[in-house]
Order: sequence, then structure tokens, then C-alpha cells
Amino acid sequence: MKRTLTDRELLTELEGVAAREVDRHLSMAKEWHPHDYVPWDDGRNFAALGGVDWDPEQSALSDTAKAAMITNLLTEDNLPSYHREIAQHFSRDGAWGTWVGRWTAEENKHSVVMRDYLVVTRGVDPVALERARMDHMTAGFDPGDNGMLDSVSYVTFQELATRVSHRNTGKACGDPIADRMLARVAADENLHMMFYRNIVEAALDVAPDQAAAAICKVLTHFQMPGAGMANFRRNAVLIAKGGIYDLRQHLDEVVQPVLRKWKFFERTDFGPEGERHRDEIALFLDDLADKAVTFEEARDRALVRDARRAEQEATA
Repeated sequence: MKRTLTDRELLTELEGVAAREVDRHLSMAKEWHPHDYVPWDDGRNFAALGGVDWDPEQSALSDTAKAAMITNLLTEDNLPSYHREIAQHFSRDGAWGTWVGRWTAEENKHSVVMRDYLVVTRGVDPVALERARMDHMTAGFDPGDNGMLDSVSYVTFQELATRVSHRNTGKACGDPIADRMLARVAADENLHMMFYRNIVEAALDVAPDQAAAAICKVLTHFQMPGAGMANFRRNAVLIAKGGIYDLRQHLDEVVQPVLRKWKFFERTDFGPEGERHRDEIALFLDDLADKAVTFEEARDRALVRDARRAEQEATA
């Protein structure tokens, strides 16, 4: 029976992989600047500087796009909490420390560009947005009692989920500038996911049963980091109904591709504990697929009802 490795031992074992992944990331990452993605000509002063304060009619965004933009931005805003979570599980030295700093700097760009876009275009109420930012950041993000493998497994799925959400939000905005901006953000998230995904893949070789336990824990208890923000449930429903991020996308575009990349169900090096966790994940995925079908059927019925109601109102 293999000995359980401590977080420090895992960091030492995976240091070489982290160094290679940092080098790969730096070779692939493209420099970009938030100010290049904001339509500054659309901006004007608010009342405090002699202009006009926000009014709902000024927004060109649908309710779904607003919900997605606010949720995505507030999630990005909470970066200090995520930085603390990653930094306390990674070393501040060597490749691990380099990655924590680089990842934090890149993630900070996302909140900068999204907020600038929303304020300049008056897409959402800036006062309500700032109040929500204050509340969400004050509450922070508490992932519970996690070890290094729990954290790196979580961010693998979370970064890919965020990529999908940003990409689809850009399309939902109906604005080519927003689409271009969020495609750029999504590209960053994809590179971040690759770093974490490849670390977990190496961990599966070093400590297969421990890694399987972490993956199982993360998948069966997965929540997006914004779950604690105000109005999250309402916004999540709008986002799911609007096809921006739902159970089917979570399963087909996030969970399954990562597990396939790890060859998770084909591995032959799991011990009894690893096999138990793999079986638990298989059952969980079957249940998730059933829930996705149920949700899709309910959404289709709701869309039919909405279309019928709109037709009746138009002819009344």
C-alpha cells in the first residue's frame, strides 16, 4: 500500500512539471491590453460630474446577458480570495511562485476590462454593481478544508467552466466588441485550465489514489466560485435558460473532456481506494446526464410557453 504524500511532498514531486508548464504557458500567452477592448467613444459623465446617471433604458443588454456579465465580473472581482487559496497551497518559491504571480496578474485583467466595458457602455447599473462587488469581496471565497490536490483539481474544472461561460456570454451580448473582449478573456482561461489540468495529470501518475479522491470530491460537490454572491440562484437560472452555462455544457464541455484527457476511466494503476472513487464518479456522471435531460426538457417546455405568451400579447 502506497504512503499518502503530504502537500509539501507533492509540490516537490511535481516541481519539474510545474516548471515545464510555466514555460509552456509563457510561450503560448499573448500580450493584450484591456483598454484596447473598450469602446471609449461611448462613454460620458455621470451626474457627479455634470452628466446623467444610469437608467435601465440605456442598456443594450438582454436580462440574460446582464445576469451573465454581472456574475462573471463579480467572480473575477473576488481574485484576492482565489489568490490566497492558490498561494497557501503552492510554494512562493520557484515555478510554483512564478505561476501564482503570473496567474494572478492575468486574471486581474479580466475584471478590469469587463468593468470598463460595462461602465462605458452603461450595460448595467454601476452603483448596484459596485455595491455587489463590495458585498461579494467582503464575504470572500471559502472552499472549505482543502488540500493541494483538491485545489488544483477544482481550478481545472472551474477555469474551463469559466471559459465556456465567458465565450457564450460574449455571444449573448449581441455586440461584436463584447464578443471580441470575452473571447480574449476566454482564451486566457483556457491556458490557465491547461496548466492546472496538466498538473493533475502528473499527480495521477505520482499519487493515483490521492488524485482520484480529490477529483471525486471536487466533481461531486462542484460549485462555481460565485455561488455565494447575492442573486446567484436567479442569475444562474437565467444563464442556464439562455444557454450560456447549463448542466449539459458542464458535463459535455467541461467534465468529460478533462476526464478523457486524463484517460481517467482507462487507468490501471488505481488501488482499491482509487477504484472506489472512480466508480463513484461514474455513477455521478450518469446521474448528471439524467439531470441534464430533465433540465433540457423543462427548458424546452418553458420556451414554448414563453413563445405562445408573446404571440398572444402581440395579437391582443
